[in-house]
Amino acid sequence: RPLLVEVQALLSPTNFAAPKRETRGVDYNRISLISAVLDRRLGMEFGKFDIYVNVAGGVSIQEPAVDLGIALAMASNYKDTPCDYDSVIMGEVGLGGEIRSINQIENRLKESERLGFKRAIIPKSNFTGLTGKINMEIIPVSFLKEALETVFAKRR
Repeated sequence: RPLLVEVQALLSPTNFAAPKRETRGVDYNRISLISAVLDRRLGMEFGKFDIYVNVAGGVSIQEPAVDLGIALAMASNYKDTPCDYDSVIMGEVGLGGEIRSINQIENRLKESERLGFKRAIIPKSNFTGLTGKINMEIIPVSFLKEALETVFAKRR
C-alpha cells in the first residue's frame, strides 16, 4: 500500500557564500540536485537562499517519486505562492528538467483518491499506461516547467 507524505520547503535569504541546505526525511543530495535543476532550467536563483526541506510526520523517504513534490514545494516558497492542498504530486525529476515515470502509479492514484485528493499531477509517460478507473483529475506533465505552470495557473 502506498504511503503519501507531505513535503514542506522553506527558503531563507542567506548571509553566507555557501548557502545552507537542511533536510529532514529526504536525502540532502536530492535537494542539491533538485535545486540545481530548478536554478538551471527555470532560472530560480536558489544560490541566494538557505533551503530547508522537511517530510511531515518524521517519515523518511528514499524513492525518486517524491522529487516532483519537493521541486514544487521549493518553487512554491520561491514564488511565495501555495500549492493546492487537494492535489497530489508525483514523479522523478531528471537533470534536464524532464519528469520521469514512476512505479505503481495506479496504486498510488487509488490511494490518493481514497484519501480525498481531487487532482493528481503525474509523469506523462505513466498516463498513457493507466488502465484502471480513477475518479480524480489526472494532469500528465513531461517537464518541470509544465508542472509549475499547471500548479500555479489557478493562483494568478
